[in-house]
Amino acid sequence: MDKSWANRAAGGGSDKVSDKDADKDSGGDSGDGSSGGSGGWSVDLHLDAAGAASGTGSRSGVRKSLTDALREAVRGGRLAPGTRLPSSRTLAVDLGVARNTVADAYADLVAEGWLTARQGSGTRVAEREVPRPVAPARPQRTGGAPLYDLMAGTPDLASFPRAEWLKAARRALAAAPNDVLGYEDPRGRVELRTALAAYLARARGVHADPDRIVVVPGFTHGLTLLGELLHARGLRSVAVESYGLDLHWERLARCGLRTAPLAFDELGTRTEGLAGHRAVLLTPAHQFPMGVPLHPDRRAAAVEWARRADGLILEDDYDGEFRYDRQPVGALQGLDPDRVVYLGTASKSLAPGLRLAWMVLPAELALEVAELKYAAGAASSSFDQVTLAEFMVSGAYDRHVRAARLRYRRRRDQLVAALADRAPGVRVTGIAAGLHAVVRLPPGSEQTVVQGAHWQRLALQGVSRFRHPLAGAPLGDALVVGYGTPPDHAWAAALDALCRALP
Repeated sequence: MDKSWANRAAGGGSDKVSDKDADKDSGGDSGDGSSGGSGGWSVDLHLDAAGAASGTGSRSGVRKSLTDALREAVRGGRLAPGTRLPSSRTLAVDLGVARNTVADAYADLVAEGWLTARQGSGTRVAEREVPRPVAPARPQRTGGAPLYDLMAGTPDLASFPRAEWLKAARRALAAAPNDVLGYEDPRGRVELRTALAAYLARARGVHADPDRIVVVPGFTHGLTLLGELLHARGLRSVAVESYGLDLHWERLARCGLRTAPLAFDELGTRTEGLAGHRAVLLTPAHQFPMGVPLHPDRRAAAVEWARRADGLILEDDYDGEFRYDRQPVGALQGLDPDRVVYLGTASKSLAPGLRLAWMVLPAELALEVAELKYAAGAASSSFDQVTLAEFMVSGAYDRHVRAARLRYRRRRDQLVAALADRAPGVRVTGIAAGLHAVVRLPPGSEQTVVQGAHWQRLALQGVSRFRHPLAGAPLGDALVVGYGTPPDHAWAAALDALCRALP
């Protein structure tokens, strides 16, 4: 019979373990578990003692099983030194065994030195060194774990507006209807879709209607839904930029879609390569990772291709809100809402941990994508959705973006100045917008610099990391430096480590 003992206050007095007093509890316990400084604790004791509760089991067998279980709980650290055990009466009732059996088990462990029993103090785990299980040591990477992080793709998480977000959450929850606690519309909460429609039209030039917006738990999830949709419509390939994220290419591949890279030059992705395709994934406002906007002529050419070929443009607007030395580049979707799917996210403006992203879809696709999302069974938290809606409507989102834009611009300026002073042999590009810069290196030096950064315990990636395996000639050696990632207190040290690693 398997018996368990769960968390319980040591009510009814403590034990004085002796033949004379086995049936009598000593005083000193108030019954609420507070005396003697023991506090609450939780330990399961599994006794292999068939028939113990019914009285048919061997008393000596139950005593041995209980003694062994308590000894192992102490040895393994589940019962810490100084922990008060329940009285023999309490534990006997919990386990359904004779009280003398518990008293005898306690006495055995006192004799062995695992427990102590004193009048007025009860029975406690003895004060002694208890070995703790130690997890196997992870093999150390050469150079040690990174101390500094300049990886692209993440904002400064320490600057998340916690106080304002909490205020918005309280207001949103107080005003939310009861159905916020239920199963959501697969398109997402109407409060957020309405707020997004207004914000995207104002800030990004997106033609949005709440009924054409689908909220998803991250850009990658949205891309997966679109990949499934394209495959179901008979497509077997998608054109992509020659530099980008392999995660996105892999997700499309899982949907049965081959990715074909387009050529790239100083004006951005070359759209003449779209001939023969019916879908393309682009980052037109700020190409990732090269950092240039798609030239206006090529923006127009991409839309014209989509109209002529009955094609679809998947627009990844991952950091369009952050620009510094140029006028904002509006969303490509504004040129033709029926040929462009706009994908946005809170991952760069707020935090990726919110798991909030959105798609603005052509009217004919919105319902179909919502059905695919429903079938996939993935959704963002309704509470976080109504909170973000309140955050936007109240103006807190705009204030946060403005403050973040100023902070990131200062970092970018400090990066450019430090490199000009300490590494004049490199050139910095792609800095008019976004949260990262491209640091051009002398030919053949990229891997050496990345390794040098590793020795400086600096997490950093070279541009070759983002090159599509089927792309044409490489665009040269460079680093992709994410200046948005470090918290403020680590920024100066990370910048210094970068300068030491450069030629």
